[in-house]
Amino acid sequence: MEVKNFIKKVNEIKEKSSLDISAWEDLSIGIMNLVSLEEHSFFSYIKTKDEKFLKTLETVRELRKKLLAMIVKKDDDSEKWCMSKHFLASSMRLFEVGNRLLHEGKDKEAKEMYKDSAELYGLFWSLNLDKAKVKTNDKESKGIFNSVKKLLECCLE
Repeated sequence: MEVKNFIKKVNEIKEKSSLDISAWEDLSIGIMNLVSLEEHSFFSYIKTKDEKFLKTLETVRELRKKLLAMIVKKDDDSEKWCMSKHFLASSMRLFEVGNRLLHEGKDKEAKEMYKDSAELYGLFWSLNLDKAKVKTNDKESKGIFNSVKKLLECCLE
């Protein structure tokens, strides 16, 4: 998906949706961080063998499942639930790699990583947006889609 097509798709989704994009974007970012906490809990357990990390992992996993269910509807026999989790996790990881690259002065590589991260995030929403039933705030939502749009516009320069 080209950057221009991604931005167009995001704008189309926002116009047609009954979803409060900004509130649910915040929730999706929170879910991304919960997936990361699950991973960190796992690796901490492996490194230390301390059972508290398994308890933390289970607590965080249950919270992530509860919150993900607010966005992802299990309304068919597809792999949408699992795909959604992986779209969010992958988007977050690519974003973090982009941050590292940017910090290292590798702007071109960072922008490419951000673009890929945004594309995965957009795929998450295109997979889930149609089924969500939430009120719209306004057309000029100031959520992450606007941030992603601005980021991608800078990548086009």
